[in-house]
Amino acid sequence: MHKRVNITQYGAKTDGMLCTRFIQQAIDDCFMCGGGVVEVPAGTFRTGSVRLRSNVTLYLMENARLEGSTNPEDYNDYINDTIEPIKPEYKTDDLWKSVSERKNHNYSRLPAGRWNNAIIRAIDADNISIIGEIGSEIDGMDCFDEKGEEHYRGPHAIDMHYCKNITLVGYTVCNSANWAHALYQCSNILIDSVGVIAGHDGVHITGCENTDIINCCFYTGDDCIAGIDNINTTVTNTELNTACSAFRFGGTNMLVQNCRIYGPAKYLFRGSLSDEEKRNRKVTVQNTDHRYNMLSFFTYYSDFSRDIRYPPGNIVMKNCTVENADRFLHYNFSGNEPWQLNKPLESISFENISATGVKLPLTAYGSEESPLVCRLKNCTVDFDSTAGDVPFMQAAHFERISLDGVTVTGLSKPVIRTWTDGTFTSKDSTECSVEQADKEFYAQSI
Repeated sequence: MHKRVNITQYGAKTDGMLCTRFIQQAIDDCFMCGGGVVEVPAGTFRTGSVRLRSNVTLYLMENARLEGSTNPEDYNDYINDTIEPIKPEYKTDDLWKSVSERKNHNYSRLPAGRWNNAIIRAIDADNISIIGEIGSEIDGMDCFDEKGEEHYRGPHAIDMHYCKNITLVGYTVCNSANWAHALYQCSNILIDSVGVIAGHDGVHITGCENTDIINCCFYTGDDCIAGIDNINTTVTNTELNTACSAFRFGGTNMLVQNCRIYGPAKYLFRGSLSDEEKRNRKVTVQNTDHRYNMLSFFTYYSDFSRDIRYPPGNIVMKNCTVENADRFLHYNFSGNEPWQLNKPLESISFENISATGVKLPLTAYGSEESPLVCRLKNCTVDFDSTAGDVPFMQAAHFERISLDGVTVTGLSKPVIRTWTDGTFTSKDSTECSVEQADKEFYAQSI
């Protein structure tokens, strides 16, 4: 019989004590009974890392708040789990290293390592849920970790590996010390009416299948929705505000529709803080070194952290508004961005998109072996007055670029600058001249 328990029954209190073991005991009792619901009542409960298990729902009641510990060493207890011992092949002592130092990606691939620490984590679990009522929060407290990514990022808010049938509804993640949601090789994921405020990536999925993100609001300091090697992803009726990219994404069969994407960001890019500000977990001085601009509406993502199973493509973005994104499209397979170079993107299309405040050219630089098909239909792209004399688009290694009912404004002379031959078609669109580039391709990496 499934149980319904409250963490206060196990000793959890709102007096600032660390409640990790009490929350874990409640989850474990439900799991051992075949599943159940663990309630977190109104109030602030401080915790390290707890492990969510199969058939268990963590239910955050109205105004319930899980506050992550600011001590990064409070997130390692799962290593000694006796109920579901961690498989040896899941463990790693590897820490984050810069791209130039990196020999492998085990630090992020393997779930039982410091980089994958989180307030709530799940490994090999099925039928799991985190449900929040009005006012419920998971606060990462910007936990500083000198051993973490970039020598300051701490645990994620939620980290899940090899899980199936995941339901995440109704709560808000605040101040996540790394990604708000990190999901690896999971399937059948519903993220509904979830908020993300500040911190880093809102949702970062890797190797996931059948992910639906609906009715969410992401106000992030890093990418809103990111990930690679994903299959069947939908994003609907979602608001995205970011100091990086609204989408930094790679996958097969993605549909984005009825979304509002806008900048500048409400919350800064934390990487622009000084070391002292990162350590103190707050901004004490406002200055021009802090970055709030949105880099991109859509940036392609395809790094070498894992094998990519299917040819990336069939990405469709429709019925969206985009305000003040420096870039509309950034796909650069030319070689200077290693996080785009694993497998090339085969096709992407934009339909009924209204974009204002664009500052840089659309970049559609594909692969010679797998040239890009890029379509824009019924789109308006309005360049910011500060854009200057930039081309509308820069393109190479494309099979076809088609403009159908596309209006380009803000440029004195809309130009598509190409480095290779390919088919270009235009129907009922602003007249764009096609010019062969006379110098080497360059696009600033992001």
